[in-house]
Amino acid sequence: MKRRYFLQGAGGALGAIALSQWDLARQGDRLNRVLAQPTSRKLALLVGINRYPLGIAPLRGCVTDMEMQRELLVHRFGFNPQDILTLSDENASRANLLDAFESHLIDQAQPGDVVVFHFSGHGALVRDPDPIPLPRDPRYQGVQGYNGTMVPYDGRLGSNPNLVNDIMGKTLFLLMSALKTDQVTVMLDSCHSGGGTRGDLRFRALETRFGDGYPDPSEQELMTQETWMSRLDLSAAELKQQRSQGIAKGVAVGSAQANQLAADASFGRGAGRFFAGAFTYGVTRYLWQQPGNLPLQRVFVDLSRSARDVANSSGIQQAPVFAVAPGSDHDQKPLYFLTPQTPPAEAVVLGEENGEISFWLGGVSSQSLEAFEEGAVFAAIDAQGQELAQIEQTRRDGLRGYGIVQGEARSLPQAGRLLRERVRGVPPDLSLRLGLDPSLEDDLNEMRSLLQQIRQVDPVPLDSGETPHFLIGRMTRTAQALAVEHGSRDISQLASIGLFTRGLVPIPQSFGQPNESIAAAANRLVPRFQLLLAGQILGSVLNSDTSNLNLEVQVEVAQNNQTLARSGTRGSRDLVVQQREHDLNRLPSGSEVLIEVTNHEDRDLYVSLLAIGSSGRITVLYPNDWDAPEQASRLASGQSLIAPEHEGGRNPQRNYCTNPSGDFHLCLTGRGYVEILTIASTRPLRDALRAIARIAGETGLASRSPLALRDEDSLNVVEALLTDMNRHSRGDIEVRTARNAVNVNQMAALSTMIEIVDP
Repeated sequence: MKRRYFLQGAGGALGAIALSQWDLARQGDRLNRVLAQPTSRKLALLVGINRYPLGIAPLRGCVTDMEMQRELLVHRFGFNPQDILTLSDENASRANLLDAFESHLIDQAQPGDVVVFHFSGHGALVRDPDPIPLPRDPRYQGVQGYNGTMVPYDGRLGSNPNLVNDIMGKTLFLLMSALKTDQVTVMLDSCHSGGGTRGDLRFRALETRFGDGYPDPSEQELMTQETWMSRLDLSAAELKQQRSQGIAKGVAVGSAQANQLAADASFGRGAGRFFAGAFTYGVTRYLWQQPGNLPLQRVFVDLSRSARDVANSSGIQQAPVFAVAPGSDHDQKPLYFLTPQTPPAEAVVLGEENGEISFWLGGVSSQSLEAFEEGAVFAAIDAQGQELAQIEQTRRDGLRGYGIVQGEARSLPQAGRLLRERVRGVPPDLSLRLGLDPSLEDDLNEMRSLLQQIRQVDPVPLDSGETPHFLIGRMTRTAQALAVEHGSRDISQLASIGLFTRGLVPIPQSFGQPNESIAAAANRLVPRFQLLLAGQILGSVLNSDTSNLNLEVQVEVAQNNQTLARSGTRGSRDLVVQQREHDLNRLPSGSEVLIEVTNHEDRDLYVSLLAIGSSGRITVLYPNDWDAPEQASRLASGQSLIAPEHEGGRNPQRNYCTNPSGDFHLCLTGRGYVEILTIASTRPLRDALRAIARIAGETGLASRSPLALRDEDSLNVVEALLTDMNRHSRGDIEVRTARNAVNVNQMAALSTMIEIVDP
C-alpha cells in the first residue's frame, strides 16, 4: 500500500477518518526530575466515549483506554498530569472536543513540543464533498467517495438522519496542520468497516447506511473546515493535494486495516473483569515493557504483534497500521518522539487506601491476568531498576491492584514508584470458561447442565459478567463465512455443534454432525476441553518480558536453501534486545523451522521446547531422549542446543520439507498459526518430564522423535509443569498464598508466534 493513501482508506479508525525510595522526599525528587526535565513541553488530549445517546450502541472499554494512556504517559514518558486533558462520555461532545484540541494543543504547543492525541470511540463514514482518489484495492471497496469520522457524544443528535455532526478526517487533518510542532502522535482506536456485536465482542463502528450510501456531513462540520482553511490560508485544491500526499504532521497510528474491525473486548473474570480496546490494551502494555530507545519502524513490528495477539486471542483479525508525515524521518524516531523516562515495569503505585497499597497494572498481559488477582509478589524498584522491597498482591479490581508490604519498611511507597513482577500466582482451580452461544436456542439449558458436570469446565452465559475463553454453539452461515475469511479449509456443516473463539470464528476439527445430540456433542468435546485448558494454563505462565533468566532464543524459518525470517530474544530483563531481521508473519506452508537456544547464565538451565498449533494441539520438540529426559534437558552454561535434532547436523543444500529424510524436521503446513514455546528453569522439571516420558513409552515412540501429545494427555503434562514451577518458586521466596507460584528468577517461558499462509 502506498503511504500517501494511508489517510483516506487504511488503518481502521485512522484510515477511516482520513488522517491524509520509599520516602516522600526521594520519590518527589524523582518525579520532579521526570516532570521538569530540560526538554520541550509535553501535551496530551485523551478522549474515550463509552456512553452514547439512545440509538447508538454503547461501548465498554473506551474510558479504560483513556486511563491506560494517561498512566502510561505520566509514569513512563514523564508527562506532567496537569498537561494531560481527558474527555469522556457526555463531556466528549463535538464542541468540547474541538475546543479542547484548539485551546489545549494548538494554542499551547510550541515548536519542539510533544503532542499526543488519542481517541477511543465509534467511527463511521460520511460522504466527502471533495474526496481524494483511492487505489484499486479490495481493502478500499465501498469507501471511495467517503471520508471516515470520529463520532463524538452528540454526533447523531440532529433532527435529520441524513446529516450527521461527526468530526471528519479532513477536519482532523486541518487541526493537525494548525499545530506549531511536528512532534505529533495521533492514536485512534475505532473502525468503520462494521459495527455491532459478534460473540462476546463489540466493535467500534456505526453502520449508518441510508439507501445506497452513507449520510452527509452537517453544515456545521463543513463550516468548521472552511474556518480552518481560511485560518491556514489553504484553498480547497491545496488541501486536497496535501491530503493526497499523506498525513498532515508527525505520526498517525490506527487500530486496524481499512477492512478490519476494532474490538471492544472484556478481560479477566469476576470482580477483576474490565473492558478495553484490543488495540489500546496491547499497545500500552507493550510500551510499559519496551526496554529502550527504539525507532518507531522497529517498535511497530513488536507493537503490532502485541496488539494483534490480544485480538487473535479473541479470534479476530486486527492488524494496526501507522504512517508518518511525507518527507520526514519520523519512523526512525521513538514513539511519542520520547525516550521512556523510567525502567520497564508491570505496575506503578497509585497511593495508599485503608492500609493497602493500590497500583496500576498497565504492563500485565491479557493472557496472564488471572495470575495477578491475588498472591502475586512485586518488587518496588528505584530509577536504576534496583529492588527496594516487595509487595504481595491481595486483590484486583479491573487494572487496579491492591497489596501489602512484605516484611518491615520504614514508610509506605509513594505514588509513582514502579513495581516489577517477582512472582505470579496462578490459580490452582483454573477452569475453561465456555460461553453459551445463543445459536444453541432451546438446547442451551441442557448444554449448561451437561457442562457443569465436566471437571474444570465452567459454562457461562454471554451476559453473566464473566469473560469466556471460548464459545460453544451451532454452526451458522455467519460462522461459515468467518471460517472462510480466516482461511480455514475445514468448513463444518450448518447446525453442527462445536467450539468458537470469542469473536465467533469456528475452531477447526471441533464440530460433529448436524444431527448430533447435545449429550453426544458434550461428551465428544471433553478431550478438546482439556487441550484448550492446557493452553490457557500455559498462557498464564508466559513471561517473555519479565523473566530474569539470561538466555537467547533464535527461531529461523527457511525454504529452498534460503532464510525467509529470523526472530530472536536475548534476556535477562534489563538486557532484553529483540534481534529481528524479518518478522515471522505470513510465511509459506512447506517452510522449515529451526530453533536455537543459548544459555547465557553462569549456571546450568533445564530447557524444553513445545510447538502449539492453531487447533491447540501440543507437540514436545525437546527433550526427546525418552530414556533420560532430565539429563537431555540440561543445557550447560554457555552452551547451545538446536532443535529439531538431526543426525549429522543440518544439510543446507537440501529442502527437507519437500524432500523428506529419515530425520524429523519441523515443517509449516496448512494455514493458521504455530507457537514455539521455550521453557527454561534453574532446576529440572521432573514431574513434567516423567509424565512426558511415560506417554512416550505408552505410544512406543523412539528417542529423537517429537511427541505429539494426545488431547487427554496435554492437561496432565501442563499441570505437572505448573507443579514443578510452584515447588521451585517456594524454595526461593516466601509465598503465603495457596496459589501456584511462578518465580521470574527461576523460570522463563518465552513465546514465538509464526503465521502460515499458502505457498
